[in-house]
Amino acid sequence: MSGSTGFRNPRYAEAVTKEIKSRGEGKQIRIVHVCGTHEDTISQHGLRSLLPKDISLVAGPGCPVCVCAAEDVDMAIELARQDHIITTFGDMFKVPSTESSLAKERTKGADVRIVYGISEAIEIAKKNPEREVVFIGVGFETTAPTMALELIRSPPSNFSILTSLKVVPPAMDLLVKIEGFNVDGFITPGHVSAIVGTNAFQSFAEKNNAPCVAAGFEPLDVLEAIRMILVQIDEGRADSENEYTRVVRPEGNIAAQKVLEQAFRIDDAPWRGLGIIEGSGYFIREEYAEYDARVKFDFPEFESVDLLPGCRCHEVVLGMVDPLDCKLFGKRCTPMDPYGPCMVGHEGTCRIRHENVDL
Repeated sequence: MSGSTGFRNPRYAEAVTKEIKSRGEGKQIRIVHVCGTHEDTISQHGLRSLLPKDISLVAGPGCPVCVCAAEDVDMAIELARQDHIITTFGDMFKVPSTESSLAKERTKGADVRIVYGISEAIEIAKKNPEREVVFIGVGFETTAPTMALELIRSPPSNFSILTSLKVVPPAMDLLVKIEGFNVDGFITPGHVSAIVGTNAFQSFAEKNNAPCVAAGFEPLDVLEAIRMILVQIDEGRADSENEYTRVVRPEGNIAAQKVLEQAFRIDDAPWRGLGIIEGSGYFIREEYAEYDARVKFDFPEFESVDLLPGCRCHEVVLGMVDPLDCKLFGKRCTPMDPYGPCMVGHEGTCRIRHENVDL
């Protein structure tokens, strides 16, 4: 819906904003969201300007491309140099790594192709049976089920996946453990919640006394989620609630969860600039090792560099600094020539801020 009805109804927005201001007045409240699409909605519609000055809305590690470890990108680059066909989402194409990127490798003759999904990559493998085709599998719980399903369906023998799939709740655990970060509530990602359900965040909310609300992606979704968090704070409780009821269920998508469990195991995983986060990554199970690029191919020893000198992406994804605090922002680092990963994808906080700030 759009215009004066539905999720962008100005009268309802005014009423919700009024209640937010009433409940938040005189309180220092810090709300974190963990979704790049939410940041896009917030920035594009100027939602921060509607909030009282005492309420801060902070972007957390909600961009899978931004937190893709440099080592994983270096592995993809190495496979491209081995003359395999590399298939990737468009957001990964320009992600800078230790010394290069997939985009730069293609200019040198590597066969790197942008696809819209894993099924397109499998079709490429079927059409090129004499060559190895590798899909760079990046994402959160949202995109992981599509990859899991294709693994179960037995793709062509010349196809494999280089996974860099992340699990969101452990990253939220990391945030609340940062000394001085002071999180009062979370807007949990709508797409992820559609898979795992709001129940998945209940124990986290209770343990950390941090209200959680799953939200959709319209401006009113975000405002309503903020209002719901403030209601919980006023009532002295911390639960995982659901604003996005038209898509999200408490139990989530059971079928997708079963597919994920069948194809992947959960283990510790590296997040770019954040180090190893316990239990935060999906990895291909041994039963499907023939499709695991990490097992199928040989790699040299890497000395990967997550953050190039001066890059503050790790602080940006943790919500510790604003992109405008980085001296490279809009100068050495732009969407056309990204220096750090947060300037690349459409969910990257720096990229979003660059598109919505008058430089």
